[in-house]
Amino acid sequence: MSFEQCEIGFIGGGNMAEALFGGLVAAGRDPVTVLVSEPNDDRRGTIAARHGVIVTADNRDVAANCETVVIAVKPQVMAGALEPVSDELAARRPLLVSVAAGITLDSLDRFSGGGCPIVRAMPNTPALVGRGATALVANDTATPAQRARAEEILAAVGITTWLEKESLIDVVTALSGSGPAYFFLIMDALCRAAERRGLDGETARLLCTQTALGAATLAMASEDSLERLRLNVTSPGGTTEQGVNALKAAGLERALDDAIGAAEGRSRELSKPS
Repeated sequence: MSFEQCEIGFIGGGNMAEALFGGLVAAGRDPVTVLVSEPNDDRRGTIAARHGVIVTADNRDVAANCETVVIAVKPQVMAGALEPVSDELAARRPLLVSVAAGITLDSLDRFSGGGCPIVRAMPNTPALVGRGATALVANDTATPAQRARAEEILAAVGITTWLEKESLIDVVTALSGSGPAYFFLIMDALCRAAERRGLDGETARLLCTQTALGAATLAMASEDSLERLRLNVTSPGGTTEQGVNALKAAGLERALDDAIGAAEGRSRELSKPS
């Protein structure tokens, strides 16, 4: 099979990869310009049938043909995915875009044979529904055009922002990378509290999730600070003020600060060479 028409390749065909190439195809990219390497036969068939992209079982096909290579494998198998194809990558020097947590630019450079332009991206799971938040950072080899190419890929599944230094990826991991879990925990707790007071579970979930969506949408659309938006809902002596005061008294703000600190610390640990 000829892969000459393939411009963007994916090493790994899991959920995050599918969100990305699926988003690109949905946005108008010709699916025959996308090559996906995936070892599982059934998964390759599903990917090809669902999106019309070209599939292969060999990572070398991606490394040898694509000008942009998105590496979407688990962090613990990153070295095993890149090192066997490092000769092709070092010779061709395509743009590498990694969406693996904890793998630094230096490590990616080492695994890929050295010299490739590299963009490290930290997306989050809402990318699976086109509502992701991704921070990106590039090595010095990446040109402005290559940075724009990487941003285009991640922008297919949500918003993007660039970081000035790689060390901030650990804070991003703690905030937006792990953040969906914090919000799910809070929403689950709110729903359970409402159920204990007589509301049925289905109604509680519906109202809670729509309230979370509405609050986030309002915050994205407004130029007001988050504090101002909170105060706009908090009438003196009213129900919201009582609820907010109870949250503060219970230590919610300190708990969330601790959560960010703990997740950031773990992210730094995982980024250290073993």
